[in-house]
Amino acid sequence: MLQSRSMDAAPIPHLSNYPSHPPPVSLRLTTTPEHTCSYFPDRSSITRAFWASFIEAPLYHRFMDAGFRRSGKVIYQPICTACRRCIPIRVPVARFTPDKSQRRCRRKNQDLTISIDIPEATEEKFHLYDRYRRQWHESEETHDWNTFTSFLYDSPVETIEFSYRNQTNKLLGIGICDLSSQSLSTVYFYFDPEESRRSLGTFSALYEIDWAKNAGIPYYYLGYWVKGCGAMEYKSGFKPCELLGTDGVWREHP
Repeated sequence: MLQSRSMDAAPIPHLSNYPSHPPPVSLRLTTTPEHTCSYFPDRSSITRAFWASFIEAPLYHRFMDAGFRRSGKVIYQPICTACRRCIPIRVPVARFTPDKSQRRCRRKNQDLTISIDIPEATEEKFHLYDRYRRQWHESEETHDWNTFTSFLYDSPVETIEFSYRNQTNKLLGIGICDLSSQSLSTVYFYFDPEESRRSLGTFSALYEIDWAKNAGIPYYYLGYWVKGCGAMEYKSGFKPCELLGTDGVWREHP
């Protein structure tokens, strides 16, 4: 059984779990066929996963400490051959200090109204998500209502939703996060591409980190940090941050 260790724990040998960290409990995992990597199009990707109707928050936190993430009710983990670029990353919120650029981002968005609710799919959010995918990611893949809801609004864990609106009440962004006593984990953030000057992705992370701190939650999980992928490398800019080693130990990223 894998257990998270603190950075102050006694030194242990750097053992590398292969093909990745073992799950915290015994269960059957399904391995996907090779498919194109989301981060490096010239590479193939393999994941192993399971479907869950419900997971208690403490156990879900342990799955994250074993390198798992979720998409809808599918809990998955990369097990790519000869590649370990997808590294879990988290921020110890009590020690986080925004840098100059992040403070400027906060000021730029201080006019926004932010609400926190139980996640709920609406037509307004669906249209925002569709516009985000088509314009920001230049995706030609069709996502209908059922795909939208199963991807973002079907959750086996306690989940909350952050909504960001301007002074005219226009919806600018939605952040979906999983919640436990030990962690707030960002699952997905989508926003209005016409508001890109606001750097809403950065602002939402800053707001969620502050929210976790005020709630007494010690860690903010950002998913995977992928070195060499510009769309994912920004995550290491929230300092201090910790990366999960292949031996199951969280260490501060320099």
